Amino acid sequence: MDSDDASDAYGSDSEQQRPWETSEPVIISTSSFDAYFLQASVRPRTSANVFSSRVLPLSTDEYTNAIAAYKARQQKNNTDAGQTQWAGKWDETTTFRRYARELTEGFNLLFYGFGSKRAILNKFATECLSKKGHVVVVNGFQPNTTLKDILSSIERIPGVLSPILSPGASAEQRIYDFFVGASQETRPPQLYLVIHNIDSPVMRSVKIRSFLSFIALNPNVHLVASIDRLNSPLLWSAPDISARKLSPVRQGDTKSVAPRRGYAWLCHDLTTLAPYDFELTYAERSSAAGAAALSTGGRPVRQDLATGGAMPGGPLSETAVAHVLAAVTAKAKKLFALFATKQLENIEAASADATTDLQQYGLTYDTLFSAARDAFIATNDTSLRSLLGEFRDHGLVLSVAQGGPGGGEMLWIPLRKERIMKVLLSMNE
Repeated sequence: MDSDDASDAYGSDSEQQRPWETSEPVIISTSSFDAYFLQASVRPRTSANVFSSRVLPLSTDEYTNAIAAYKARQQKNNTDAGQTQWAGKWDETTTFRRYARELTEGFNLLFYGFGSKRAILNKFATECLSKKGHVVVVNGFQPNTTLKDILSSIERIPGVLSPILSPGASAEQRIYDFFVGASQETRPPQLYLVIHNIDSPVMRSVKIRSFLSFIALNPNVHLVASIDRLNSPLLWSAPDISARKLSPVRQGDTKSVAPRRGYAWLCHDLTTLAPYDFELTYAERSSAAGAAALSTGGRPVRQDLATGGAMPGGPLSETAVAHVLAAVTAKAKKLFALFATKQLENIEAASADATTDLQQYGLTYDTLFSAARDAFIATNDTSLRSLLGEFRDHGLVLSVAQGGPGGGEMLWIPLRKERIMKVLLSMNE
């Protein structure tokens, strides 16, 4: 076999490229370390499409009509199939007695299940627990609930603020000592603490959780709470759930009782399928962003409509726009009407519904300034930015800087086509 045949069989050096001569990294034997660095070297792909910004909020009329239709359908279903049997095979009175007996045996009750449980727990507190002791109801779904409010409600019970009881002690310790009965000759009073939505963001604060775990194992303090979130059981550890209360202090026993922490939960299914109307009073129920903010406990989800009533960075409702326009000057109203008209023309020119990505139908700052100057609304840059500042603060006008050479600022109104038309129609009336 001559050299030419060997060259044809194995190929020439110019035709074949050795693996180590390529620019691609070659790993002969892949280890776990190599796999980690190869995975970490790839830039993760993230999307800017947020679900809450894609699902546009409902107007007041749309929400009212939708919830009315839901209630009518629910009422018809309940009439056909009977009311939800949350009490199981027992009647309501027997179930309440069973719950009260479990509280007497040293358990705290935790109710779960789909549907609002507020009405049933309030009825349980009114018809049953109020006959056995003092009842304090805590609406944990209110975003402004604080530990001070809970302590103030308990301190209204006669005798809690007695000066001879634990002088110099904190409010938490004074309440604990009063209900534990260590310094009383008569039978200590009973406290029933009914907490709606104990898994709400405000009730998950460190101070409130510390106080509840401190007082929950008091033998004369009984917790009745409800949860509505899927991961709520993760709020408490196994020792917290399995902890048991101390034995009640007998009359005349002056021996100090060392407090422990825990909850001693006994869980019950309380599925009612009732709407969360009262619990969602403080949320912007017409948008997905409002519901998300309510569950995460970030910023307040129900804005003051007198100051704009809108969540910055998201779509608006006609009610929010009307409240803002009622508080601005005549020139600001003219500027908003001009801006809305121009954006509406862009939407109609594109022959689109403009339900998403409203930014593409906006105006550049230079275009808006030229239109405002021709309409004698703003003759200079300072006056235009001053008028736009009112709308920026309330989220009626959004802006983003455009990149690239000669890029300016893009402005747009986060309203759909039909809503812009309704706003312009109401301004002309």
